[in-house]
Amino acid sequence: MKMKSIVAALALAFASAWSAQAAEIRVFSSNALKTVLQELGPRFEKASEHKIAFTFGTAVGLKGEIEKGATFDVAILTAGAVDDLIKQGKMAGARTDVARSAAGMAVRKGAAKPDISTTEAFKRTLLAANSIAYVEQGGTGIYLKGLLERLGIAEQLKAKTKLLPSTNPAALAVANGEAEIGMTQISEILPYAGAELVGPLPAEIQLVTVFSLGVAPAPKDAGATAALIKFLTSPDAAPVFKAKGLDPAS
Repeated sequence: MKMKSIVAALALAFASAWSAQAAEIRVFSSNALKTVLQELGPRFEKASEHKIAFTFGTAVGLKGEIEKGATFDVAILTAGAVDDLIKQGKMAGARTDVARSAAGMAVRKGAAKPDISTTEAFKRTLLAANSIAYVEQGGTGIYLKGLLERLGIAEQLKAKTKLLPSTNPAALAVANGEAEIGMTQISEILPYAGAELVGPLPAEIQLVTVFSLGVAPAPKDAGATAALIKFLTSPDAAPVFKAKGLDPAS
C-alpha cells in the first residue's frame, strides 16, 4: 500500500509539472487569418506541447466580445481594433503587426470572370450581376457599404445585395449558388474550392487591412503566449501567410 501511495504521489507530481509547462493559449482571431492559423496552430502545438483554443469571427464582433469582458490570451484583429483595445486597457503593451490583406471578388468555380480592372469596370460588373453578397458586420463589409454609396450605385444594387452573417462567408455563399458575386478578403476566398478569385479590387478603391496581434493584460501563461507570438512572426511562418493570400507584415 505504501508503494502504491508513493507511485500515485509521483504520478500526480509529474502530471502537475507537465501541466505547468504545457499551457492552453486562448486565441481570438479574425476570419481573415483562419486558414493560416489552422495550419500553423498544429505546428506550434507539436513543437511546444502547448495547446491553442481558437475562437474565430469578424474583427468587429471579437472586439465587441473583448470589450464585454471575454477571456482571451491573444487576439489577432485589425490594427485599429487592437489600438483601440490598448487605449481602453483591454490589451497590454504595443500591438504587433502580423499581416496585410487585400479585398477581392469571387465567382462560382467555372463561371466567367468579369472585368474589375478599373473602378468603372468594377461598377459595370456589379450593376450587371444578378446578385451580390458580403458579410454585413465584417470590416470589409462596412467598407463596401460605404464604397458603394460613394460610387453612387448603392440604391441600384440594394434589391440584389445579400447582407450575410459572419457564419456564412461571402465565398461560401458564392460556392453554394446563393450569390453570383461575393466580396471579401482574398484570404477568405481561397479556401473554398467551389469559388474562384476574380482578382483584387481596383487599386484606387482597394481596402488594404493590417491585422495585428494584441495580448491580454494578464495572459494565463505569459511564457507560452510570448512563444506563440514569436512563432507566428518568424520567417518560417511567412510562406504560409503568402500561400493563404496574405502578406506577412515583416
